Amino acid sequence: MQSEDSQATSVSELEQALDSFDLATRKTALVRLCGLAKHDPGLWPPSKPVLNLHCHTFYSYNACGYSPSSFAWRARKAGLAAGGVVDFDVLDAMEEFLEAGRLVGLKTCVSVETRVFVPEFATRVINSPGEPGIAYHMGAGFTSLPQSDSGKSFLDSMRRTVESRNRDLVARVNTFTKPIELDYDGDVLPLTPKGNATERHICEAYERKAAKMFHGKAALAAFWKEKLGDCPADSVKLQALIRSKTMKRGGIGYVQAGKGSFPLMADMNRFVLECGAIPTIAWLDGTTDGEKAIEELFEVAKSTGAAALNIIPDRNYTPGVKDQKVKNLYDVVALAEKHHFPVIVGTEMNAPGNKFVDSFETAELAPLVPVFLKGAHIAYAHSVLQQQSGKGYLSAWAQKTFPTVEAKNEFYEKLGRDLRPANEDCLRGLAAGATAAQMLAKIH
Repeated sequence: MQSEDSQATSVSELEQALDSFDLATRKTALVRLCGLAKHDPGLWPPSKPVLNLHCHTFYSYNACGYSPSSFAWRARKAGLAAGGVVDFDVLDAMEEFLEAGRLVGLKTCVSVETRVFVPEFATRVINSPGEPGIAYHMGAGFTSLPQSDSGKSFLDSMRRTVESRNRDLVARVNTFTKPIELDYDGDVLPLTPKGNATERHICEAYERKAAKMFHGKAALAAFWKEKLGDCPADSVKLQALIRSKTMKRGGIGYVQAGKGSFPLMADMNRFVLECGAIPTIAWLDGTTDGEKAIEELFEVAKSTGAAALNIIPDRNYTPGVKDQKVKNLYDVVALAEKHHFPVIVGTEMNAPGNKFVDSFETAELAPLVPVFLKGAHIAYAHSVLQQQSGKGYLSAWAQKTFPTVEAKNEFYEKLGRDLRPANEDCLRGLAAGATAAQMLAKIH
């Protein structure tokens, strides 16, 4: 029998192993942690009315380096009511996260995020700062990869477009940072498990390369001050300065995005629907011209299949402050409710300092928690039914079964709230004519 000290050490070491780039190492660590949790109820506390359905993993960028298994474990350990991962342009986390969720008993949802072009908003900034017509956009509730050649090509094109853009960016920034020059294959790709690097990986690579070339703090500081005008001692601040000075608007690496830079929203939605997931509008804070016309954006997105809304609450309030952003947050939630869109929320963890889970107990967020939980339960129920029987939220079965979206939401919310991850298999292979009532009876 382990002592408390040795078990704590064991848990800590296994948690570190969860972030290994080696999948087998992660799986072994998670299985062992689950075994420990069975003998220590404190590792898996009862769930609380808090959630995060928007955590990026190390397959795009996570500030703590969390793998899909790592986030699932930590979310369960923190007592989250539900957890979801979102990565930029790839679905590499999907299978691992869904499996990890079942192992730890966490309600899960897998999403993908990318940027799209919205022709109707070509002259208005939406939620990609300084880029008219460009919108961050999502698909939520993926449980399978595309099967058609067109779907496979679309997913592959997202990955290839990012890589091409990154290589071009590095080539431009290298001319500015000489004598520091990155080799994309040798310096950047090793920072990622499957080659899907982001600007944040590139910034980390520049910081590392400079530290190797300039021996001594004085020489290193002089280099960055010459290039950037400053050299913050804090690594996080230095990387942020590298990004802002070289990769954002005004920097040598920046190229203005426009029509042709990214897929159309309609094409992204078509891909998401083909995969059995839910096209999802991503909302920033309601301050841009495009988001001030949010009702118009809803209608444009709905016309090509959008059926849910994503919000990052942490960007939209300051505890104790009743300002325009808080009003915008309540207004967009009310609009989502009007359209019967499930609201999917979470904190990204794709930059140092991001929270693991938002502060749902604050006066600003507490009144919205029932809406957020409803969205999470719907997303989870959709994911399970889509994976087990092809009866997800936007399936032909759902369209035929429910006379209204309100009735559909009520069913998926109830199933998602009452279903335990350990019982998901009871919904496998349901008959084509299975009723909503029969499904609810199965899970109790």
